[in-house]
Amino acid sequence: MAEFNTIDSVKKLNNQNYNTWKTCMESYLLGQDLWEIIGGSETTPPTEDITAFRKWKIKAGKAMFAIKVLAEEDMLEHVRYATSPKEAWDILAARFAKKNDITLQLLENELVGLKQGEMTIN
Repeated sequence: MAEFNTIDSVKKLNNQNYNTWKTCMESYLLGQDLWEIIGGSETTPPTEDITAFRKWKIKAGKAMFAIKVLAEEDMLEHVRYATSPKEAWDILAARFAKKNDITLQLLENELVGLKQGEMTIN
């Protein structure tokens, strides 16, 4: 089983591998202590403590770098202007959720049109 302790261990996101990429990225980000910035309790910067804010900003920068460097150019276009790693993550999730909805609709339409002999499939 592959270990996701280096950024090179994760294949770049493309139009076909979102679910695999997401799983690998979550493992990588957890291992780098960066997941809380995207999917945990640290998705927004602290405002009361400047030292905590600086630490958050460094972690957010590392997480954003990982997301951007592990996306093919056409995927990078979707997150180029995201202001936080959580925003970038959510943009990609929404993009692929829509793609999955379209795929499901196409499959449903295809099933409706299927026939076996003179019988239709409901």
